[in-house]
Amino acid sequence: MRRLWLAVVLLAVTAPALASLRVVSLAPSLSEIVVELDSADLLVGVLDAGERPAQISNIPSVGRYGQLDMEQLLSLKPDLLLLWPGSVGPAQRDQLKRLGIPTFVAEPHSLDQLSTQIEAIATQLGRPERGVKLATDLRQKLGDLRQRYHREVPLRVFYQVWDKPLYTVGGGQIISDALEVCGARNVFSDLTLPAPQVSIEAVLQRDPEVILAGDQAQLKAWNAWPQVAAVKQQQLLLVTDKGLERPSGQMIDATAKLCQLIAPSQ
Repeated sequence: MRRLWLAVVLLAVTAPALASLRVVSLAPSLSEIVVELDSADLLVGVLDAGERPAQISNIPSVGRYGQLDMEQLLSLKPDLLLLWPGSVGPAQRDQLKRLGIPTFVAEPHSLDQLSTQIEAIATQLGRPERGVKLATDLRQKLGDLRQRYHREVPLRVFYQVWDKPLYTVGGGQIISDALEVCGARNVFSDLTLPAPQVSIEAVLQRDPEVILAGDQAQLKAWNAWPQVAAVKQQQLLLVTDKGLERPSGQMIDATAKLCQLIAPSQ
C-alpha cells in the first residue's frame, strides 16, 4: 500500500513538472520535430525562417535565422533550448553557453541519425514514448525506400543549390544521404563542407547522369553543355518539395518524393 501511495505522489509531482517545461526552439526543423511529437504545448519561443506549422503560429518569435534576439529569449525564461548550430552565429552560441541554460544540440548528417535525434529530443521533452513511436515508423519507411530503390551501380547525381555562384551539397549534408537512399550518389560526396562552391568545369568532369535543382531556369542553363550525360538523357529534374531542406520527420516523405522523381519506374 505504501508503494502504491508513493507512486501516486511521484506521478502527481512529475506530470505537472513536465507539463510546465518551457522550451525554445532555435531552428525551424527542430520546431517541426516538436510538433511531430505532439508537444507544441511545451514551446514558448521559436526562431523564424519561413512559414510555420499551424500549431505554433502564435508562439513568440526569438528572432530570425542567424539573428537571435537574446533579450526576448531570456524574457521567456526557457528550461530547455533546442539548437541547430548553423541557425545561430558563433558569438551568440558562446553567449548561450555562458547563460547555462540546458541545451540540446541537433545536427544530423544522415536520415538514420535524424531518427535517433528525434528519439533523443522526445526524451528531453519528457515524452520518450512519442519519440520511440515516431522514430520506429520513420525507420520502417526508410528501410522500405532503401529496398525499393537499391541499385548495384548508383546513379551519378549533381544536386544544385544555387547557380551564381554555383553551390551544391557535400557528403556530410543530410541531402547527400537522401540521395543514397534513392539509389543515387552525390557526385560531390567527397567534399566535406555542407554547401561547397564548385565550378562548372568540375561538374562537367564528374559527368552526372541526373541534375537536380529547385529552379527551372537553372536547369535549362545546363543545355549549354550537351556533352553531360544528364543533358543527353534530358534528366534535368525540378525538385519542388522544400521538405528536403528541413531535417525533421517529414523529410522521410520528402525523400520518398525525391526517389520517385529520380526513378519513377521503380
